[in-house]
Amino acid sequence: MPQTGNMEPQFHQNPQETFLSRIRAVLPELHRAERKLGTFLLDFPGDLASYDAQELARLSGVSKATVSRFIRRIGFENYEVARRAARDERQTGSRHFLAHAENVPTESQLSVSVQEEIANVAWTFERIDTAELEALAEAILASRRVWLIGYRISRIFADYLYWQLLKVVPSATVIPQAGESLGEYTAEMTPEDVVILVALRRKAANTDPLIAECQRQGGTTALVTDEGHPPDHRARWHFRCRIETSSPQFNHASVMSLCHQIVTRTTVKAGRDAQHKLRLIDEANERLGEV
Repeated sequence: MPQTGNMEPQFHQNPQETFLSRIRAVLPELHRAERKLGTFLLDFPGDLASYDAQELARLSGVSKATVSRFIRRIGFENYEVARRAARDERQTGSRHFLAHAENVPTESQLSVSVQEEIANVAWTFERIDTAELEALAEAILASRRVWLIGYRISRIFADYLYWQLLKVVPSATVIPQAGESLGEYTAEMTPEDVVILVALRRKAANTDPLIAECQRQGGTTALVTDEGHPPDHRARWHFRCRIETSSPQFNHASVMSLCHQIVTRTTVKAGRDAQHKLRLIDEANERLGEV
């Protein structure tokens, strides 16, 4: 069925109910074949987002008619509407939607994984203008403070940027620390500051208010997200990294590669001062026995 301009999930009932919660709600009342399909989809919800009704029937071991009845039973008008809802829910960041009943053969998994990783990195950098990275590096070096923010898995990349940038940008700070609120820091932000916000799936609930607050304070914001986040023009730079693969886990190689580019370009632009600082750090570590 051709998709209309309205891409919101279309439900007969409460539009706030998630795809998986609808299945759980009706599962005890279903007949055996429908219950079999429901249990299958709870384990592999990504298959509905990826396959047509005939393929889903084959994978779950039920008839196509059972699939149609089941879709109506959980409140969707038809299969395409249900599939669109499953795709939308997958974009919220649940790894559960990445698992599929038909897995890649064990002997091919490494090769497939590496190919997907390379493809993700390529996809990411095909959409990034080199001039944007250069401009961000210049802004970092010219800034009064560099604020690095990330929650959940995004914190790993904020910390990585901090430890690498600190060698050449002493004003770099990762926030918030344990027991602290963001307001303690956003209140200090000025138009002379740069904010690098890493907001990968699943994003923290305060992501949008945080972007708005950084904009309000006048800081220059660089936003790093996954490919599921639509372009956000509130940020001076928005880098979208593809992380989805056929495996049950997201692959963050493209995010790390982007962080590496930010760090190295900033270091190169810092010139001889950066090299001198790095040499002093290495010499100090040698004296301290930390190398």
